[in-house]
Amino acid sequence: MRVIIVGNGLAGTIAAKTLREMDKNVEIDIFTEEKYNYYPRPNLIEFLAGKLSFEKIFAFPEKWYAEQNMNVQLEKPVTRILPDSKEVEIVGGIKEKYEFLILASGSLAFVPPIKGVEKQGVFTLRTLDDAFSLIEYTKSSRRVTVIGGGLLGLETARAIKSRGVDVEVVEFFSHLLPRQLDEQGASLLKDQIEEMGIGIHLGLTCEEVLGQEKVAGLRFKGGQEIRTEVALVAAGVRPNVRIAQDAGLETDRGLIVNDYLQSSRPEILGAGDVTQHAGQVYGIIPASFNQARIAAQNALSQKQKYEGTIPSNTLKVVGLDLTSIGTVNPEDESYEEVRREDREQGVYKKIVLRNGEVCGLISMGTKKGVSEIGRLISQKTNVEKWKHSLLDDDFDFSLL
Repeated sequence: MRVIIVGNGLAGTIAAKTLREMDKNVEIDIFTEEKYNYYPRPNLIEFLAGKLSFEKIFAFPEKWYAEQNMNVQLEKPVTRILPDSKEVEIVGGIKEKYEFLILASGSLAFVPPIKGVEKQGVFTLRTLDDAFSLIEYTKSSRRVTVIGGGLLGLETARAIKSRGVDVEVVEFFSHLLPRQLDEQGASLLKDQIEEMGIGIHLGLTCEEVLGQEKVAGLRFKGGQEIRTEVALVAAGVRPNVRIAQDAGLETDRGLIVNDYLQSSRPEILGAGDVTQHAGQVYGIIPASFNQARIAAQNALSQKQKYEGTIPSNTLKVVGLDLTSIGTVNPEDESYEEVRREDREQGVYKKIVLRNGEVCGLISMGTKKGVSEIGRLISQKTNVEKWKHSLLDDDFDFSLL
């Protein structure tokens, strides 16, 4: 049996690894636009900061793919899927047949409709080549403005700052990390980042990149301007659904899949950032990993159900430990929030409860209790009796 995988990012590579673990004989072919084997995207930040060598960016040594009997076709993107004949067309017009196809085409950097965004000195950071280009350009540019105060924007700002470049971050929302933090926690994070010498501007909408051929500054709604030599757009990503749409597969924001991660053509499965399951596009590493394994199992007729992924991120943001799990910004009064904060220590913790059960956690500046509370969330444990002491450093989780 032959399984073709489109994309060699996290989802595509883990799907291939799972296929080989389960079946020593299945033929595995990975087609990708990338010129490099799989590298975890967080490694780009450390490479950009000069803390990780080129050789250590990659998840597996090159020989691993041969040892696993995986045929990885670098710089050979799939240009068309032909569901009726169960074929894909590769750049150059070559057609390849499959019995199952795993679409793991990932996502693309989103660039808002900003006037002048085509100018020299405007970058995104999505690929290793993007990192190379940014490193080279900032050798002669001493001022960088990052558009976007999410995780990628803040981590990229930290990495560039470590190269001795002046960096500012501008964010559309009223606080940083709007997906992972609430306003109180984000306020503490802002203080920590500004102490590093990184400027933060909140509530700004970029409307124009200034300059002739090269970036000279940014203009924002309301007329405010910032002088800069480099604009790094870190405004999120969008699922890369073009070939799915062209093939007539059902799409919305992403490739629509059922509980078995099958698309509207059952022999075509989806995994990772490109997929939309039960109305949700996750775009996070845990979901990509889970989906990749289940898609591979179902390509081998295992009939495994995907039941969703609790949004969970455990990160280091500008050197500060941050865990965000589940519902962290509830939108109605049926939720209850309990907080602990120590600004001097840079520690902020919050649990979100509903009907006595913890359904969300923010923990910044400390790892104490994180794994235990994460387990309570997944097990839907009622903690009503202990909710006001749950965030204490010495809380005894054996009581639960």
